[in-house]
Formats: sequence, structure tokens, C-alpha cells
Amino acid sequence: MTSLVRNVLRNSIFIHFILLHLAAVALAAAPQITDMPILWSEHREQLIREYALTHYSMDKIFITPQAVVVHWTASSTWESAYNYFYAEARGDGTLNVASHFLVGRDGQIYRLTPENTLNRHIIGYNWCAIGIENVGGVGGAEDLTSAQLEANELLIRYLQEKYPSICYVFGHYQQDAARESGLYVENVAGYRSEKIDPGPAFMGALRSRLADTGLRFYEE
Repeated sequence: MTSLVRNVLRNSIFIHFILLHLAAVALAAAPQITDMPILWSEHREQLIREYALTHYSMDKIFITPQAVVVHWTASSTWESAYNYFYAEARGDGTLNVASHFLVGRDGQIYRLTPENTLNRHIIGYNWCAIGIENVGGVGGAEDLTSAQLEANELLIRYLQEKYPSICYVFGHYQQDAARESGLYVENVAGYRSEKIDPGPAFMGALRSRLADTGLRFYEE
């Protein structure tokens, strides 16, 4: 074997180990996501189209994510929240509420739908926003855990890297402040809801953790 061949092989092996190391680092930093899909069919897709046409004058099922909206479930277990989101339609026959992700009290992340589908989780922004639901907030208590905070940080970093179109992060209670983004669209007059989730303490901590990302937050 010539010295040239030996050097090429040595360099190839070195590069291979460098790539493995970089992959391991990336994997360690990435959030661990468990896929737990809610019921999905042509019927849900039809309901999504109907919702998008009614509220946004858009015929669409998929979104280009531009914002991440953080919520709490106002329930105590991920199972109860999952079951609530599972059905395709509400009692009135319209699209059921759902979010893209659900984060348990222990920080476990569940992906309920594909990240680029339109879900009904925040009035005025569903056409462009990924939703993260966090288990907690029963009775309005600001009780989300440190594990959930860490999980939300990792998840939002992952989403920003995957979808560079994401520029904004805000809590559900900041829906009015977020109109400054220019993303708010709503055709139905008087259609709104008052929200307090996930609370200013959680959003303030999340904002501090993600200060290096360049993502736009709103004052708590």
C-alpha cells in the first residue's frame, strides 16, 4: 500500500469520525419526540379546508410556519389532553381544536400532527402558527414545570432550525400584542377568546433561554 493511499484512508477515517461526532452532538441537542398522532383522515382535511376558507379565505391544509404559540392545557394529564384533541370534529361539526405538540409534566414531547398542517389552536394565527400545548394550568395556576421549560426551549430551537420562516414566539395570552407582527387574520367579526396561558413567568423564562436565537418575543 502506498503512502498516498494510506494517507487517503487515514483522512477518510478521520473525516468519518468527525461526522459521527457532529451527528452525535446534534442528536444530543435535539429534543426527543414521541409520535402520538390524533385521528387523521380525509374528513379532518375537509374540516381544515372549511375552517381555513371561513376564517382566512384560504383553501389550504398545510402551513408555512411563521410563529410558534405556547399554550397550557388546563388539565392535569397528557392523556386527558390527548383524548380531547383526538376527535376530528367538535359537537357543532366544525374542526376540533388540536395542537401540533403536547408536552407532559415530565418534559416528554408528543407530536400529535405533522408540523406543517393547519391546526385549530389560536384564533387569527392558525394559518401560519405551530402550537405547543403544555400539560398544566388547572384553575389558572401558573404551574408549568422546569422540565417543560427545557422541553419547550429544545423544541423551539429544533423548529426554528427546520423552518427558517419562523420569526415569532408568543404565549396564547399575548395574542393581541402579536398582531403587531402583521400575521393576524380573521374574517368572522367578534370571533375571539380571552386567554391567560401559559402565563408571564413561563414566557419570560422561555424568552431568556432563547435570547440568542433572534426570535421575536413580546413583553410579558
